[in-house]
Amino acid sequence: MIESGQRVPDAKVQEYVQNEGPGCSIGPRTFQVLEELRGKRVAVFGLPGAFTPTCSAKHVPGYLEKYDALKGNGIDEIWCVSVNDAFVMGAWALDQGTEGKIRMIADGAGEWTRALGLDFVSPTMGLRSQRYSMLLEDGVVKTLNVERPGKFEVSDAATMVKQA
Repeated sequence: MIESGQRVPDAKVQEYVQNEGPGCSIGPRTFQVLEELRGKRVAVFGLPGAFTPTCSAKHVPGYLEKYDALKGNGIDEIWCVSVNDAFVMGAWALDQGTEGKIRMIADGAGEWTRALGLDFVSPTMGLRSQRYSMLLEDGVVKTLNVERPGKFEVSDAATMVKQA
């Protein structure tokens, strides 16, 4: 498992672009994690799945609620990462109202999640991400909060605000 002080591994992930802009067409956009993290302070939280109960009712809404506090603490971006495809993450972004605040990152094959050592296999959903949060500075882990199975106690936005 990744630890504080280590650089996160690189991988290709995707996000669904909702609005066409210069150089960005609507649809999935693939990017390299380390390129996107370069020179930024990013709060990342990972969760088992889009549209799942705790993720939809507590995890994402908490980061939306604490958006201003995190930005005020010098966070450049907030990423939500899940082992789902970009289309599902895009639909969930619309459902949760995250546009312009939280980047909904699809790790479709779980490549980045496995490289971080934060994966698990659910008997009902297959390969998934553990529930976690981490503060990254230029791709280096400053803090890492990994939940115990079935818990939601340390990866929440309020904890990240204190750590940022």
